[in-house]
Amino acid sequence: MSEANLDFAEPVRELVHRADALQRHAQLLHLRLDSELKVLFQRVQEVEERFQGSLTPWQKVRLARHPMRPHPQYFCRMIFNDFWELHGDRRYGDDWAVGGGFAQLDGQSVMVIFTRKGHNLEQYLQNHFGCPEPEGYRKALRLMRLAEKAQCPVVTIVDTPGAYPGISGGERHIGEAIAVNLREMFRLTVPVLCVITGEGGSGGALGLAIGNRVLMLSNAYYSAITPEGCAAILWRDGNKTAEAAAALKLTANDLLGLKIIDEIVPEPLGGAHCNPGEAAAILKAALIRNLKALKRKSPSRLKDDRYARFRALGVFAD
Repeated sequence: MSEANLDFAEPVRELVHRADALQRHAQLLHLRLDSELKVLFQRVQEVEERFQGSLTPWQKVRLARHPMRPHPQYFCRMIFNDFWELHGDRRYGDDWAVGGGFAQLDGQSVMVIFTRKGHNLEQYLQNHFGCPEPEGYRKALRLMRLAEKAQCPVVTIVDTPGAYPGISGGERHIGEAIAVNLREMFRLTVPVLCVITGEGGSGGALGLAIGNRVLMLSNAYYSAITPEGCAAILWRDGNKTAEAAAALKLTANDLLGLKIIDEIVPEPLGGAHCNPGEAAAILKAALIRNLKALKRKSPSRLKDDRYARFRALGVFAD
């Protein structure tokens, strides 16, 4: 999806561009318009804040898929130091749609695991557009078990439309790989902190997101199915994606209210793609704060709390 296709954001983007152009023109002509420009940019910020608050669920899905949105690999590079990537699942191969390894976060050793999409066609094809294959989940689990041996926290950064749906995934038992990850992540005795930064699609995302705490960027989405898939199943109509997105309750605000996530990480005005560096700094602060809280808990408490957290999800009636 190109940036031009985000037609709902065009008026705000045009306003910001014009304000920036006016500021550059004033500087070029040495005009003293500091007070006027200050008022102008305050008004622009107010417009951006109102725009952000008025986005529909489908518009947030489109923002989550923005081609310039920072991917987990970017956040890994900006947030962590001394990252040392580890490869392979020790069974079949190395899935490039999932990366991970030891790193440093605020002086603390962690195991960071992230999904990859890519920024060009070659990378997208290599990574199956961010959809992990079975060996990706098995590699992630191998790294989590290694982190437990080293007694260091696990941080997962997820942006995937779902697990790889191709024939090769079925041949190598992708459903079993995800199911084993779900079971084994509940058994980990180290802190597990997960964050959804873009798309959080179905079991493909959940297989990397069984955490003591689950964070979510404000324009990300997290759902059992994509809006397009939901519209095709329920209405058999591809034009119903907006209605499906609203019905799925997939936005960060919806999921915080349902207690499926624990915290919304705010994005810069206009979305993370407008200021990736600031988005990374905000996320880094949230990760450090949450890990400090989790490190105070004993290994048995971490495991029990993680299990209780997910058992409490949903509404049940006799």
